[in-house]
Amino acid sequence: MAEIIQKDGTWTFDGDTVRIVPGRDKGVGLLRQNLGEVAVPLRAVAGISHEPGRKAGRLRLRLRDGADPLLQVTAGRLPEASDPYRLTVEPDRTGVAEYFVDAVRNALLLEQVEPGPSDAYLLPGPSVPITVGAGDGTAAFDGDRVSLEWNWTTEEAKRSGGPRAFRVGEVRAVEWFPSKGLENGWLRFTLAGAPPAPPPKYDPHAVELFGFKKDPLMALVAAAVAVRMPHPAASSAAAPPPVPELAAGPAAPAAGAEPPEDPDALLRRLRELGELHQAGILTAEEFTAAKQAVLRRF
Repeated sequence: MAEIIQKDGTWTFDGDTVRIVPGRDKGVGLLRQNLGEVAVPLRAVAGISHEPGRKAGRLRLRLRDGADPLLQVTAGRLPEASDPYRLTVEPDRTGVAEYFVDAVRNALLLEQVEPGPSDAYLLPGPSVPITVGAGDGTAAFDGDRVSLEWNWTTEEAKRSGGPRAFRVGEVRAVEWFPSKGLENGWLRFTLAGAPPAPPPKYDPHAVELFGFKKDPLMALVAAAVAVRMPHPAASSAAAPPPVPELAAGPAAPAAGAEPPEDPDALLRRLRELGELHQAGILTAEEFTAAKQAVLRRF
């Protein structure tokens, strides 16, 4: 058995499975901590590499496209600290890392594992039930039903409709996009027969994300739902993938959605944010990001 133990985590390989256990180092992101141990079957592995560095190296496990629901829904957008398939390697453990790489590569050759795309999920995804609060709402999933509840940051046009609940069988697509620059991110569910979705700020089936620390955890909810849906390979010929909205820039509210809040309401939110910051509930970074999100609504 090959094994490498680092502050960042522990990887073991027994010839059939790569087991990844996150460490407790401060650089380990919340997503990795909450995801916990990941067991990657050899048939889901496309490759592995060790990238030496002067201060620290990187051990990277590359999975076959379509094998992991988490990688499917995040599509390369996970921040480095949230990536469960990379391990920081201290310089004095370079030899161990290279031995680990050789062990996995030799097994891939012996078993003649196909490195190409997978037409089925080979990992089970995050465990359920799962509940995550971030951005303008809380998303919960029990393995069958998705529930969305709103908080005080939610746009009134969306909050006035109350909480939403729907079964996974009603979901036709699930998307997770992180915030990027001054653009907010989102977790969005597209239901069967639903009209074109408005921007996440107004969409009652989407949680808008403001760029806070817990945002990546919403990707776990997305992955837990995605693994219980038909695999994309089964439906790719029937319909094109959804077009990301980030590149399109800010969109106008959909027909029937209420206009942006009045200045007095926005000023009240700014005061509330200031009070939360002074009370120590929001960090300086979180306060700045939230303030910018409110200011963009004027």
